[in-house]
Amino acid sequence: MSGLVEELKVLLIDTLDLEDIEPKDIITDEPLFGEGLGLDSIDALELGVAIQKRYGLKIDTASKDIGKWFYSVESLSEFIAAGRQP
Repeated sequence: MSGLVEELKVLLIDTLDLEDIEPKDIITDEPLFGEGLGLDSIDALELGVAIQKRYGLKIDTASKDIGKWFYSVESLSEFIAAGRQP
């Protein structure tokens, strides 16, 4: 899954135009929002759209688990990996 993690880090940087940040700068289990990477709700929306397009997944924004899925790069990669399984 480390390939997916690295792919997600690049997707984050590209989608959100994170300047001066490289994939190695993003800690895999660090929170994406608040004190972690510092993303906000607009970033979450943009990232969600990019993930849906890139991986062909449906993200239920009304799900009580959405905060858990978008907590970190690690949790996002687990969500995507689970969604890609047949």
